[in-house]
Amino acid sequence: MQQNRAPIHEALQIFKSKRIVPFDVPGHKRGKGNPELTAFLGKQCMETDVNSMKPLDNLCHPVSVIREAEELAAEAFGARHAFFMVNGTTSAVQAMIFSCVKEGEKIILPRNVHRSAINALVVNGAIPVYVDPGVNKRLGIPLGMSVDDARLAIENNPDAKAVFVNNPTYYGVCSDLKKIVEIAHRAGMTVLVDEAHGTHFYFGDGLPLSAMAAGADMAAVSMHKNGGSLTQSSFLLINNYISEGYTRQIINLTQTTSGSYLLMSSLDLSRKNLALNGKKIYKKVVGLADYARDEVNRIGGYYAFDKEIIDGKAAYDFDSAKLSIHTRDIGLAGIEVYDILRDDYDIQIEFGDIGNILAIISVGDTDLMIERLISALSQIEHIHRRPSAGMLDHEYIAPEVVLAPKRAFYAPKRAVPIEKSAGMVCSEFVMCYPPGIPILAPGERITGEILEYIAYAKEKGCFMTGTEDVKLDYINVASV
Repeated sequence: MQQNRAPIHEALQIFKSKRIVPFDVPGHKRGKGNPELTAFLGKQCMETDVNSMKPLDNLCHPVSVIREAEELAAEAFGARHAFFMVNGTTSAVQAMIFSCVKEGEKIILPRNVHRSAINALVVNGAIPVYVDPGVNKRLGIPLGMSVDDARLAIENNPDAKAVFVNNPTYYGVCSDLKKIVEIAHRAGMTVLVDEAHGTHFYFGDGLPLSAMAAGADMAAVSMHKNGGSLTQSSFLLINNYISEGYTRQIINLTQTTSGSYLLMSSLDLSRKNLALNGKKIYKKVVGLADYARDEVNRIGGYYAFDKEIIDGKAAYDFDSAKLSIHTRDIGLAGIEVYDILRDDYDIQIEFGDIGNILAIISVGDTDLMIERLISALSQIEHIHRRPSAGMLDHEYIAPEVVLAPKRAFYAPKRAVPIEKSAGMVCSEFVMCYPPGIPILAPGERITGEILEYIAYAKEKGCFMTGTEDVKLDYINVASV
């Protein structure tokens, strides 16, 4: 196929040239109805914020330009089909789960999944079989799912319908995806991959194996994270014997019927760019990340980790395009470094947690931007370094699951002071965002260790989300 084409973008260009008079939605009528917004976003942007029509196809049931763009994306990613997702990768993750697992059926998944996966279980009533990820004790971070742990979960739950894998994790850690796929398929289970941070695996050289190349059945890919498309735009890829028609029906249960052509055209053009230039782009990205790692490690105190953390098990591979940096040895939590970078140096990184920060290096980064980050980290180490005694040293606490997420979330509940909740069953989410991996999920036992972690995260300035009480002074517990 012609990867130098972008059918949705081309159709929009033709549409603009015809100067069609709009008596449809959106009501701003190509920007004329909201001059301030048009001045802010630009006339060209507002003129292409249009609704579905025959010349532009329809995302819910594409038959022309969107269909052609989907086929080009599928070829570029090595998938049987690709769906344009405009409700973010959250909707792609949930569509995967809804497609393969029904209420009361089991799904095997690592506990360090994004909240979108557990939210899907709250909605459709599937039963999680959690696999505790490995933990790197020096860094205190959760790793991937080891083959042995995946095999054991599959053997102990032969009635499970699917296996869900993070690849890579937020920190860049990858599982032995190909082996997990082989074991799951022999057991008759579908393999779903949250590949939110793995767009570049499809286009770069020397990077970890992509989900489609590993033989997985479905993958959710966040093009907007490091592929260059607009925020909230993603792909859902299917492979093997997954039904395209049924998957589209599932997507249409929750995805908007008013698909944004701004988002879709950004996916179309970004796919074109990566298909034509991806190898060159990601060679540069990995080079920038490698340079940054070397320079940060020369500062002293920080640890920008790379492939040396590979252990062949829960850390089977590592994404060298990730710039993950351990900060605890300079006496600062990752979230404290995150805040200092933003407030004092005008540098916005992806996230900071209890002991680490993550800087996303991608298609738009330059040498100068990398140098600014390195310089700022050097100054922070010099100015703010302090003893690390008394700091928490881990990011992951294995949960005790008491109730299924759906049952706990919808159960009769009461709000109790969080400091008095130990021993009770949580009926909502508690998480730092980003990364959006729940500290507590509905149905899990609240423990003293978890409460200590939450208090520490709040003290350090983590942005806590998921609870009905925005201040997290109270937590909802199930009355069971």
